[in-house]
Amino acid sequence: MSAKKLTATSTIGEWLDSEVGGPLIGGLLAASGATAETLAPLRSLPLQQLVAMSQGQMPQSVVDDLVRAANGGEIPEDDDAPSGWVEAITAGRFAGKTVVVTGAASGIGRATASRVAREGGRVIAVDVSADKLAEFAASLPASDIVTVAGDITKQESIDEIVAAAGERIDALANVAGINDDFSPLHETTDAMWDRVMGVNVTGAFKLTRGVLPAMIAAGRGSVVNIASEAGLRGSASGNAYTTSKHAVIGLTRSAAFMYGPTGIRVNAVAPGGVATGIPFPPHVSEAGQARLQPFQSAIPTLATAEQLAASITFLLSDDAVNLNGVILPSDGGWSVQ
Repeated sequence: MSAKKLTATSTIGEWLDSEVGGPLIGGLLAASGATAETLAPLRSLPLQQLVAMSQGQMPQSVVDDLVRAANGGEIPEDDDAPSGWVEAITAGRFAGKTVVVTGAASGIGRATASRVAREGGRVIAVDVSADKLAEFAASLPASDIVTVAGDITKQESIDEIVAAAGERIDALANVAGINDDFSPLHETTDAMWDRVMGVNVTGAFKLTRGVLPAMIAAGRGSVVNIASEAGLRGSASGNAYTTSKHAVIGLTRSAAFMYGPTGIRVNAVAPGGVATGIPFPPHVSEAGQARLQPFQSAIPTLATAEQLAASITFLLSDDAVNLNGVILPSDGGWSVQ
């Protein structure tokens, strides 16, 4: 029986453990100054994921060249089922429902909006980038997607989003977020604090406030906020981001308590490491990074945006009918360490 061919959908672990693929990956790592330990949290992800993770720094040709080198110069037909987790669409799960998703132009927000749309929902896709929103909508031409380019920290954008949704708003996913510069409190600038708190907390607050009247009138609704491992511990990020995600958990629990009797569920997902995570500012605090690095290196695995979307859409959907006020760590087990 011949060994399974290494392809772009083979996991990084399969490549690392292969007599053929291991040295090839080793050469790639050596060229970038990294080691096999660098990829340890990524073992369950497909090799192809490295392209998305690089945010433009690794071209597709690098993965193609690795596959060719492992297969005698050819890219074999990928007839085998992909290794690891595969997204499984639940047809009609959001049929007849209007779902607002922020941060919908990229990353977790895009994966969430895409899944809702492919499961039959009408999506109000919100982001600051009109161009990226247009590209997203064009990628799903058969779906019902309304795009709204705006800044969720501004009330005029909130009003535009609510107007675009119309009288019926069944669910809201507050995904939009930004990271900080890993700075400890004494280094955190007013500008960094205000921007991170504005997008991560105030934006979620304003939009949730905007959609609640429609949900209250209907006697039903689901809100999912994106918290973070940084909302569960102090060793995952810098001061501003950590504070903002603790605040998101407080926002979630308070709203869940207040609106539970009206038929509205409010829950949160707390991601750990994500392969297509939100970008960091250009200048990261050396002191903060040095303090955080040993703890961040304990992340057991990284998730794809689609894996996070699976957790988010579960809580958005009626499948989570008995869940309210839940903070769901979707972190590969990081929170139990």
